[in-house]
Amino acid sequence: MHQQEIIDFEKEIQSLYEDGEIRGPIHLRDGNENQLIEIFEDIKTNDYVFSTWANHIHALLKGIPRESVKNRILESESMAMNFPEHNFFTSAIVAGIPPIALGTALSLKRKDSEDRVWCFVGDMAFRTGICHESIMYAISHDLPITFVVEDNGKSVGTPTQDTWGEVGIDKLLKFYKNLIKITSLCDIIYYQYSLTYPHSGTGTFVSF
Repeated sequence: MHQQEIIDFEKEIQSLYEDGEIRGPIHLRDGNENQLIEIFEDIKTNDYVFSTWANHIHALLKGIPRESVKNRILESESMAMNFPEHNFFTSAIVAGIPPIALGTALSLKRKDSEDRVWCFVGDMAFRTGICHESIMYAISHDLPITFVVEDNGKSVGTPTQDTWGEVGIDKLLKFYKNLIKITSLCDIIYYQYSLTYPHSGTGTFVSF
């Protein structure tokens, strides 16, 4: 899937939402298409992807048919699009997905599987305690999991750095990366992007 196809999909969802066709919350994303395309080049068909409430692009790049993703959104399931047949799972709870992804990675290692887990988190969720515990456990037990930190600089509608204080995300990444040097399986990918959509919705008031 190319960048423009992803952009066109999110714009179509925006239009459907503003026309009152989607009767549930949506979380659109843009500005990170190329970074995600590059990351998903390394994600194999049988790998597990665990995403957040902002999961449309992840689902498309995992190979889930465009119409299947669109239909789920039209059914007001944008925030909870689980496709077990594609090893694709999401959670709308902040940092609710890392422990589930962690357990899957542990299971894969016990089965000597060659498959891998990819866990996507936002920069706010990355700061939470349960995410830290999940990363530390994964490093300590050498689990086949990659945590992908997607940094748009926002904790919902508030600047992440203002919310969480002086310790920058770069210091946290350095801390984890130094520990990861002891293992060959666990990894962390980090990227920044600028989001033009609001955290939720489209910025247009919708009435049904």
